[in-house]
Amino acid sequence: MIAMKIKRIEFSGKDTAEIKEYDLCMSPAEGQVLVRTLFSTISPGTERAIITDAHNCPCTPGVFPRYAGYSSSGIVTEVGEGVSSVRVNDRVLMYWSTHSQYNLLPEKQVIKIPDNVSSEDAALAFISTFPLAAIRKCRLEIGESAMVMGCGLLGQFAVKLLRLSGAAPIIAVDPVEERREEAIRSGADHVFDPMISGFDAEVKEKTSGGVNVVIEVTGVGAGLDEALDCTARFGRIALLGCTRDSDFSIDYYNKIHKPGITLIGAHTNARPGVDSYSGWFTQNDDIECVLKLLSMGRIEYGSMRKTPFFSPEDCGEVYQQIISNRSFPTVAQFDWRGFD
Repeated sequence: MIAMKIKRIEFSGKDTAEIKEYDLCMSPAEGQVLVRTLFSTISPGTERAIITDAHNCPCTPGVFPRYAGYSSSGIVTEVGEGVSSVRVNDRVLMYWSTHSQYNLLPEKQVIKIPDNVSSEDAALAFISTFPLAAIRKCRLEIGESAMVMGCGLLGQFAVKLLRLSGAAPIIAVDPVEERREEAIRSGADHVFDPMISGFDAEVKEKTSGGVNVVIEVTGVGAGLDEALDCTARFGRIALLGCTRDSDFSIDYYNKIHKPGITLIGAHTNARPGVDSYSGWFTQNDDIECVLKLLSMGRIEYGSMRKTPFFSPEDCGEVYQQIISNRSFPTVAQFDWRGFD
């Protein structure tokens, strides 16, 4: 068994990110794949919650160190016995990985990238399956109206995928002007600031009485409440944003019960484990779907990248920006190529 010192980003304490060395076993066990990372994508909302120890953070409260970086790409350097889907030197997408120079993962969490899909875009593919699953669960029909509440990373992916799915019109909602402008570029037909008085009436006017499908990405009670004010009778709302805000004061009788609204839990882990079926796809099948769409040119992610790649060495400063700046770039990635 060979061990090698490699670098990874560690949340060593609340509000603190550092790049540190650790020993990694470089000999994959049966069914494992060792991958040298090329790019790892930052998920600002989730990683802000992890590093700040927010309510409903996916970690044990108060316990550090912690690690993030679940959507990455890289090159296979070694495979364990029994691995058949990838080979050494294949470019691969990794999911549930970490911001790390190397990742050692089970074979099922490593998927070969098509030749005509860039490693940068492939590192975004896993995250984009989150809104894809939410849209599937809402059973969107071509020509139905749709609204995205919150236009951060997941929201922008949702707009692109709703456009591809035939939603019309598509409404994008965010208080940040730059994100609304980005949503127009992503394919939204109309954008609104939810802080403006009468915003719900404007949405209903644009959708002939209310939206049929809502992808709620804010994860806060006020966002859901406003979404309900904009939803048509028998509308469906996917709760995609992680609900880290415990303040949910909703008039359930008048806003959900009477109009027959369906609320759908859309956490990415709420999926079948083995077989996909209508509205409910496995994680791997949705990843393969996104890679196919990218490969065929049906969807593109490159235009979402407006800032240079970050060096992992600058992670301390990067995460301070994430903590303090709610306008942190929608697409941000660490470039690990200099650590060869």
